[in-house]
Amino acid sequence: MSTHGRPADPVEEYAATLAAALHGPARAKARLVEEIRDGLADTVAAYHGPDTPYHVAAREAVREFGTPAELVPGCQRELTIAQARHTARAVALTAPFLMFCWYLILTPGEGRQLPHAAQVVALHLAGVAVTAALLGAVMLAVTGTLARRLPTPRRLPQVAAWTGTAAGTAMALATATLLVASPLAANWPLVALAGLLTAASHGVVASSARVCRRCVRGGPSVPPEPGPAGT
Repeated sequence: MSTHGRPADPVEEYAATLAAALHGPARAKARLVEEIRDGLADTVAAYHGPDTPYHVAAREAVREFGTPAELVPGCQRELTIAQARHTARAVALTAPFLMFCWYLILTPGEGRQLPHAAQVVALHLAGVAVTAALLGAVMLAVTGTLARRLPTPRRLPQVAAWTGTAAGTAMALATATLLVASPLAANWPLVALAGLLTAASHGVVASSARVCRRCVRGGPSVPPEPGPAGT
């Protein structure tokens, strides 16, 4: 590839290929790719000299580093753990708020009882919220302080992804229930506001869980590096 007739920098191409193949938290991904790019650039500089053209030095550096296809599995595993932790944190912080919303919806309003169906839905979703919050807290511990002593369970990112998915689904149902039930509640402005805040929480959790599921499935494959001409 080239830009305006000039050959593209192999280091930048390497970093771009690696970045395109990885999925995970934007900051963690950018930091990881930048560290690898800087390391590769330093290795190229070490090989480059009067008797070693830049493209030859870049080829030797890549041979030492490994191709993007070779680095992707390890890098993706690291980013998947980071995304699982991000999703677990989102669930652990938002699910308790969801439980507070159910407290509001289950509170009778000045002689007016909420429909039985709304109470049943609230109770079931409160159970989902409690379970999700507990799982989120456990996953934060496992990927945080405990990770220094114990290996991270292989299935943890998958558990985080589906915990976030379940919590996000519960929040979507919570939003609809709160908004529909708000006219029947004595403190309806607060219940309606809780519904809007729950909708915002759903956006955060569902988005994080979606990225986590994508990380668990794995990103697109990286095409193998072409061998040197004449080989």
